Amino acid sequence: MLYAGAVRGHRANKLLAALEPEDFACLEPHLEIVSLQQGQVLRETGQPLQYAYFPHNVIISLMAGMQDGRAAEMSVFGNEGVTGLTGAAVTNQAFGRYVVQLTGTASRIKMTKMYEVISTRPNIQRLMRHFMEALMVRVLQNVACNAIHSVEARCARLILSTSHRVDQEMIPLTHESWADRMGVQRSTVSAIMKRFQAAGWVRQSRGGITITDPTALREAACECYQTVRDVFVRLLPYTAKKD
Repeated sequence: MLYAGAVRGHRANKLLAALEPEDFACLEPHLEIVSLQQGQVLRETGQPLQYAYFPHNVIISLMAGMQDGRAAEMSVFGNEGVTGLTGAAVTNQAFGRYVVQLTGTASRIKMTKMYEVISTRPNIQRLMRHFMEALMVRVLQNVACNAIHSVEARCARLILSTSHRVDQEMIPLTHESWADRMGVQRSTVSAIMKRFQAAGWVRQSRGGITITDPTALREAACECYQTVRDVFVRLLPYTAKKD
């Protein structure tokens, strides 16, 4: 089975697609398309970052693990970005566990080779700096969001932002996956999803959920959803999907 990302090639990733042809040509020989499986751990906390991944239709979470076994999502990477840049900038170590949330494909490149190419291409440097700034805003906004906003509003925001990173109407994530990403109990997510479905905002199935009323879901989401989207539209206009 070929995933949509594999069919379209490396430019299924919007960050790579935003590169000028001459800049992309410098990276392309060093890129390879790989299939990634849901639950696959790409790197553990503290391990050297061997590859950078440019997702096509996969979602990769950077998870913070606690001593009691609990975990929560610190950051997330979809087809708008690339993994590993912040860790590779100084220590070349993973800040947390990189876990694949959705099965699909990505383009990957050895970290050393990517920085070698970037060092000679000012346009790529500029694009990556824009992405890192947008990513930092998203991470910091999430910190405030988790402290201030309700779990229901955060869940609506997460569903919407996840939908922008997959090339299909249905988001094939279980309640347990949503709960792990948010750092809450699965029963909490199940109750929220039940309310969302009763309101007609989503449709649940054994394979995942489908957004049926995006307008209502946006109204239910906290303001952080639009705040982060506005930053990505400003810094990375070619990567932002329109609602």
